[in-house]
Amino acid sequence: MSIDSSFAAGDYVVYPTHGVGMVVAVESQQIAGHELQLFVITFDRDRMTLRVPVAKAHKSGLRKLSTSNVMESALKTLRGRARVKRTMWSRRAQEYEAKINSGDPVSIAEVVRDLHRNANQPDQSYSERQIYEAALERLASELAAVERIDTAAATQKLEKLLAAA
Repeated sequence: MSIDSSFAAGDYVVYPTHGVGMVVAVESQQIAGHELQLFVITFDRDRMTLRVPVAKAHKSGLRKLSTSNVMESALKTLRGRARVKRTMWSRRAQEYEAKINSGDPVSIAEVVRDLHRNANQPDQSYSERQIYEAALERLASELAAVERIDTAAATQKLEKLLAAA
């Protein structure tokens, strides 16, 4: 069985439903009598370790960090006009969650842009705020890894862009 060498220990990767993590090892384990190669990925923010079978890595959506061009496209999306559909909140919430869990920075930026509230706008519901914060954190963590800055600085940069839009 050949090992997928697209990820190595020390690489930052994005797992769609958990965000940015770091590959800490590629290990072999016996599972149900089969030898399985696994990527061991840690997510510091959640204090979580995930083991992804090498053979299923790409199918699961595991990917390298975005390029700076993709991040620039996501930042450009933040500066655009919010597009809020007039559908029921429960339907929109499902769409937003799907965009966040897609792991695509541009889709996540759309959620952040659409749910962002300036000081002069009405308050958000609790669930709107939760989805907004999840999307903002996910986008900031990838921006921080791409630009090699800390997450707080990345969050500040995103909030500054949103306030200026």
